Amino acid sequence: MNIKKFQQDLVNWYEAEKRDLPWRHERDPYKIWVSEIMLQQTRVETVIPYFNRFMDQFPTVESLAAADEEAVMKAWEGLGYYSRVRNLQSAVQEVSERYGGTVPSDRDAFLALKGVGPYTGGAVLSIAYGLPEPAVDGNVMRVLSRILTIWDDIARPSTRKVFEEAVRRLIYTEDPSSFNQALMELGAIICTPTSPSCLLCPVQNHCQAFEEGVQRELPVKTRKKSDKKCRMAAVVLEAADGTVLIEKRPETGLLAKLWQFPNMELPAGTNPRGALTSYMETEYGMTVHIGSEKVTDITHVFTHLTWEIDVYVGTVDVKVQKDRTAFVPVQEVETYAFPVSHQKIWKHVKGMGK
Repeated sequence: MNIKKFQQDLVNWYEAEKRDLPWRHERDPYKIWVSEIMLQQTRVETVIPYFNRFMDQFPTVESLAAADEEAVMKAWEGLGYYSRVRNLQSAVQEVSERYGGTVPSDRDAFLALKGVGPYTGGAVLSIAYGLPEPAVDGNVMRVLSRILTIWDDIARPSTRKVFEEAVRRLIYTEDPSSFNQALMELGAIICTPTSPSCLLCPVQNHCQAFEEGVQRELPVKTRKKSDKKCRMAAVVLEAADGTVLIEKRPETGLLAKLWQFPNMELPAGTNPRGALTSYMETEYGMTVHIGSEKVTDITHVFTHLTWEIDVYVGTVDVKVQKDRTAFVPVQEVETYAFPVSHQKIWKHVKGMGK
C-alpha cells in the first residue's frame, strides 16, 4: 500500500464530504469528550439534540463538575448506558480539582480518568490536541479489516491491539484529527456492515478486500450468546392525595440511580396482579388495589437482556415512605430521570388520564 496516497485520498474525501455535526465545530477537549461519550452505543442522529441541550446546560468542565447529579441524569435520560454519564461527571470533577478545569493532554493522565478507555482517549487527544493517537471503534475495525484484510475476530478484546498498531502505521501525523474522523466517517456512511458502497469508496484502490472480493466476509465477528428474556410486571400506584409512587434503583448495576415504578420479575406461571399485590405488601408494607387487567405491555431490549413488562395501575390505601421511594405530584413525575421503559409506562398511563 502507498500509505501517503491512502492518507491523502482518505482525508481529502473527509474534508469534502463530512457530515455537518455540532461537535465538529469544536476544538474544546471537554465538548469533544462529551460528544464521544454520547456517541458510544448511540446513533449520531439521536445524539445531536442531546449534545446541544447538554452543552446549553453544562457548557464547561466546571459547570458539569458542580452540577446536581439528578439534573445530569435527567439531561442524559433516554440515551441509555447511564454509567457513561456518571463516570463522565466523576472524571470532570477530577479534572476540575487536579488540573484546574483543563482536560489533560497527556495520554496517561487522560486515560487514568474514570470511564476513559483507549478509544475515548485516542479520539479526544487526536481531535482536540492533534496528537497522533489511534481511536479504534467498531467502524474503524470494520474499515481496516477490509482495507488490510485482517481476519482476527473483532469480538475478542485482544484484537483491538492489532487495529491500534495498524492505525499507528497509517495515521496522517500532519492532521491526526481529520484522519481518525475520516476512518470513523467512512465506516459510518460508506464501508457499512452488510452492504458496503465500494463503488463510492474514496480508498477503494487501496482496499485488499475489494481486490480479492471478500469485503462482505469481513470483519470476522463471533456471534453473541442469545439474549435472556425476563418477564416482569410493573404498577403505577396513586394515593388518595393524587401523588404517584416512584422508587430509585440501587446505586450500582443496571440503570443505577434512575427512578422507576414498582416492578418485579415474574416466576413462570405467576398471575401478575396477585404477585404485584403480594410484592407491595411484603416489600413496601402497603395495601394496594390493582386493576384486574393490564393496561399495556412494554418490551425493552438491552444488549444482553430483554424486558417484557405487563403494566397495571392501582391505588394505595395508606402512604408508607421507604428509603428509596417517593410519592410525587403527577405534574412532577417527568422531572425525574427514568429509564426508557418506564418513560413509556408513564406516557401510556398519563394518556389514560392520570
